[in-house]
Amino acid sequence: MSAMTQGQTPPGHLDARQTTRILLIINPKSGNGDSGLPEFKALLRQAGVDITERELSSDTPMGEYVKDVTSFQAVVAAGGDGTVSSVAYATRYKNVPLLAYPAGTANLIAQNLDLPRDPAELARILQEGHALRVDMGEVEVKGEKSGFCMLAGAGADATMIRDSEELKEKFGALAYVMSAMKQLNPKKTTFHLVIDGEKREFEGIGVMVANFGMANYRLPITSDINPSDGQFTVILLKAGNILRLVPNLIDSVRAKLNLGDPLFSGNLDTLQARTIEVDAVEPFPLQYDGELHVETTPFSARILPGAIRFLTLAQKPDLET
Repeated sequence: MSAMTQGQTPPGHLDARQTTRILLIINPKSGNGDSGLPEFKALLRQAGVDITERELSSDTPMGEYVKDVTSFQAVVAAGGDGTVSSVAYATRYKNVPLLAYPAGTANLIAQNLDLPRDPAELARILQEGHALRVDMGEVEVKGEKSGFCMLAGAGADATMIRDSEELKEKFGALAYVMSAMKQLNPKKTTFHLVIDGEKREFEGIGVMVANFGMANYRLPITSDINPSDGQFTVILLKAGNILRLVPNLIDSVRAKLNLGDPLFSGNLDTLQARTIEVDAVEPFPLQYDGELHVETTPFSARILPGAIRFLTLAQKPDLET
């Protein structure tokens, strides 16, 4: 890969005159269908790419799989959003481009990067080597730190993910929609926040700390989310139910298409932050990039500016909502 110049990531290409070394990290538990990974690997090997495969197991920390990552020209994380964010966090600031191979259920990170699902197109993206440098988040709970690329949340969104787990194998991404429809009367509480050192309090059903801002089908969660601006967009979900987010999706799409002022308001508040601490009167479940965790509030998060280079054909404006 070519080096960065003037603080920007140039397109860069894999050098066809040399044997290209790629690290492929596979989560065998991700997804419920054919991801096309065998075809992807075969196409790369036909092109002379040297692939080192490492399959994840629950008893080995991610750092062990990527400790020699700088000896590779690119890394591929084949799995769901949790796998991609774990690999990204373990390789942060290593300057090795990462391909978020969509082998999970929802693959929201890949969707935010506007990546195709076709293995031949993904192989071409890897070989062309165009990468965008973006931020990611670091979350801390009870002294333990993890990374996330998409968002971290406490409250209704984590409850929705918890309730979707038993449905994912049968219904795939539709499980999230079915679970959201069940959240007609979610628990609300008083949240205590510290945002860039300033205290704030509100009553609601959840808090989401977003880096990327698009849901399934690249629908914007809310407007003005930029994964390259060095800050989070914090979304405060007011009392109600999670289906009340639908009008906000409509407003975000209208804003994206320059269709005028918002038609709906009052369902949520948004603000910008580089650091945030979240606590709640009642302990709420937590999720980071679609992975439910046993821990509950409180948690803290901080932005890691420009921490990762993602391989994609998209340009930076394509990633903004």
